[in-house]
Amino acid sequence: MIQYFDKIIRGTEHEDNLVIVQFLKNMVGQTFTFLNYYKEIPVSYDATLLNVENEMAEFQVHEYQAKAINLERRALIYSHEKSHVLEDMSGEVFYVNIAKKRVILCKFGYGKIKSNRRRFVRVMLDIPVEADLIFENDILTGNIIDLSLGGAAMSVMSKELLVPGVDINLFLKLPDTQSASVVEVGMTATIVKIVGEELPFTCYIEFHAEKHSQQQIAYYINQRQVEIIKQLKELNT
Repeated sequence: MIQYFDKIIRGTEHEDNLVIVQFLKNMVGQTFTFLNYYKEIPVSYDATLLNVENEMAEFQVHEYQAKAINLERRALIYSHEKSHVLEDMSGEVFYVNIAKKRVILCKFGYGKIKSNRRRFVRVMLDIPVEADLIFENDILTGNIIDLSLGGAAMSVMSKELLVPGVDINLFLKLPDTQSASVVEVGMTATIVKIVGEELPFTCYIEFHAEKHSQQQIAYYINQRQVEIIKQLKELNT
């Protein structure tokens, strides 16, 4: 959840919670837009506020929202032009009943949902995709663990060759589930940053793909989105 939401404290955390709870007491019966993420795919449905008591708020939610909230143990309340809230908020989970589609939230706070600034749809990969980074005199092989049309997060076992800002050639080996084959997609890319002090390291890269390569990546991401949505539907938590 941290990567999706920047926490903002107006007074103290306790004071902010009390202000939000008082606001919610006057909004019983109204709808709010919830936002969670499941394997990087946004899950966002309207939720109806049913009751506010003892600094906790009970909402009627969509089944998929309840599943995502149960996993993340938090819900983001999204502020947009048609919503009742003027700024983004979050609440921690006190109780979730997926069958009844009920959620009780507590410990509310303010923040900013920064994931809305994403330019591309992003998906998490259950089975990592192999990729080769081509350097002048060497090749570094790693596994893509998070993928979008604009770039990726890659797990690597060495960072000696990785210098932020350097452009390299990249080959992705994307599986095609329908044909049971592997499609090799080549492009140039820029190393953005390397994260981690212990193995494996995570290397973030930005793609500079031509149209055909973009289409191949987009096709794979679309397949992965369908898989993730199906997993969420079938999820029993």
